Amino acid sequence: MSRPPFLTPPPQAQARPLLTRRGEFATHDALPAAAGVATRGTVLLVPGFTGSKEDFIALLEPLAAAGYRAVAVDGRGQHESAGPREASAYAQDELARDVIAQAEALGGGVHLLGHSFGGLVCRAAVLLDASPFRSLTIMSCGPAAIAEEQQARTRLLLAALGQLDKEAVWREMQNQEQEPQDGEAAATEPRDPALEEFLHRRWTLTTTEQLLAAGRQLTVEPDRTAELAAVPLPKHVLSGRLDYAWPVPSIDAMAKELSAVRTVVEGAGHSPNAERPAATAEALVRFWDLVV
Repeated sequence: MSRPPFLTPPPQAQARPLLTRRGEFATHDALPAAAGVATRGTVLLVPGFTGSKEDFIALLEPLAAAGYRAVAVDGRGQHESAGPREASAYAQDELARDVIAQAEALGGGVHLLGHSFGGLVCRAAVLLDASPFRSLTIMSCGPAAIAEEQQARTRLLLAALGQLDKEAVWREMQNQEQEPQDGEAAATEPRDPALEEFLHRRWTLTTTEQLLAAGRQLTVEPDRTAELAAVPLPKHVLSGRLDYAWPVPSIDAMAKELSAVRTVVEGAGHSPNAERPAATAEALVRFWDLVV
């Protein structure tokens, strides 16, 4: 899971609900006007599996300073956005339609970014209806299901969620996270108690049905790159130099097939948004500035 480098939003960002035709979603909304600059566009930031809007917290200030309204959202059933206790509510098309409704509520013409599982959801949204979007950035997400080793780990998590209470699953996850995976930095400092409490609260608040549906989708997602390549939107594929969820060569190949701008963030793993936010924000702004 992404570990935000800090938890306090910058002064130009506010926690506010985004009201859409498909319900209300919790957001961190960073406005360029609050930073004293003109608005050059709006960005919708969609988090991944076990994630939340806070995963993008370190991007909000630099994006707003560059003139972009940056809206990071909790999807349905994630963290502070309510969600039904029915598995069917978290089918990929349902989540994709939420993203479309969020973009429409922001006025359309939105630069869309999805991180990890959020990249699969954003791809599905664009394939359903590209009209509310100005561009698509896929961050740390590959062309199909996650790597086989990660599929096995995810299936174990799903099995545990089906048999144990979430608190027991959380404790087991913490034990496993003591050993970093490829593309994750080894812990060199004591963990921040405030961050640990936030991660635990986020896990507790996210509905089990959302976790089960998202995890399953990660293990069975087909390759839809050819479909996405046919969508006439500017595309950007960004990742760290290493990635445990999808092999970086598969991300490279996807970007080539999409004719996408390709960015590799040095020194980052699966969460460049949290691990190298300054370099990530710079690459994002550079891409969006090129979009007409």
